[in-house]
Amino acid sequence: MEFSTFVFYFFAAILVLAGLRVITARNPVHAALFLVLAFFSAGGIWLLLSAEFLAIVLVMVYVGAVMVLFLFVVMMLDIDFAHLREGFWKYLPVGALIGSLLAVEMGLVIVHGMGGKQMPPVASTIVADQSGAAIQCETNICELGRVLYTEYAYPFELAAMVLLVAMIAAVSLTLRRRSDKYHEKYISPEEQLAARHEDRLILVKMPSEKEIPEEPAAAEGAGR
Repeated sequence: MEFSTFVFYFFAAILVLAGLRVITARNPVHAALFLVLAFFSAGGIWLLLSAEFLAIVLVMVYVGAVMVLFLFVVMMLDIDFAHLREGFWKYLPVGALIGSLLAVEMGLVIVHGMGGKQMPPVASTIVADQSGAAIQCETNICELGRVLYTEYAYPFELAAMVLLVAMIAAVSLTLRRRSDKYHEKYISPEEQLAARHEDRLILVKMPSEKEIPEEPAAAEGAGR
């Protein structure tokens, strides 16, 4: 067995085990951490496929940004997991059917990939730069940038809009009112804008305090 094959099976085993722990862990924070491990393992497999840019993007974007947001959302939502588990057996047949279809599709892809067919090499592409001169695009980063910002520019912008809507939805979920008096931290922007200094500041007139004369014993002690 070659060293690259051993490394591939090593990362693949970790990826499969981490993926199983993501869906079987009872603690959502532990599930998110196992998902981080799965992303690292997938990044290692991308490196074996000579896709360094995709591996770095997977680690930096998903592990460094998306998973941090996942952890913040999980910790701030305070989800009632007992209420979510009430409908588990009700939706189990539908979930089992969808899981079986996904397993069959993944099995067909694996069997088709192990049929001995080699993927064709990536052909070099001629791209024009800002000055109009033709350059040859040989790396996967150059090819990815060319396809992403030319042929798939509109889907790329739509994906950005979807992420923006998801961010707004996450903020809206965390700003909901809570009935628990110990966690009442909701702030109404309307009340803040309608606040006046007359309602916040009250002037009270009080008589000035008189000076208290010193006691004779204290005065004598001070003189000695």
